[in-house]
Amino acid sequence: MNQRTTLLSAAVLGCLAVILGASGAHALKPLLTQLGSASTFELANRYQFYHTLALLGCGTLMNTFSSKWLRYSALCLVIGTLLFSGSLYMLALYKLSVVGPVTPLGGVFLITGWVLLFMGMAKK
Repeated sequence: MNQRTTLLSAAVLGCLAVILGASGAHALKPLLTQLGSASTFELANRYQFYHTLALLGCGTLMNTFSSKWLRYSALCLVIGTLLFSGSLYMLALYKLSVVGPVTPLGGVFLITGWVLLFMGMAKK
């Protein structure tokens, strides 16, 4: 991913995190409470926010650290956020147990994104 795509992705994921967080705290709260999945939804939202900020930082660092590692880091952070948080949102809202195995895969992408971010800065 290049810097522009990385920063645009961060903006979109950040906007979605706010919308989903507000929905979970208000409109979806009765449903999430009934399903007993409010904590799962909140975890998904929290991790989406954390990794949106990481993606924003990664895109910003692309000015200083011109590296393929940062491009791969950004890609892993986007994929990881979509898989990890996305699967938890689906699990919380629809109780789709079939998406359960996707969550750890998303976690692996997130961890890889952080490792690649480190590599990109260390290789300067």
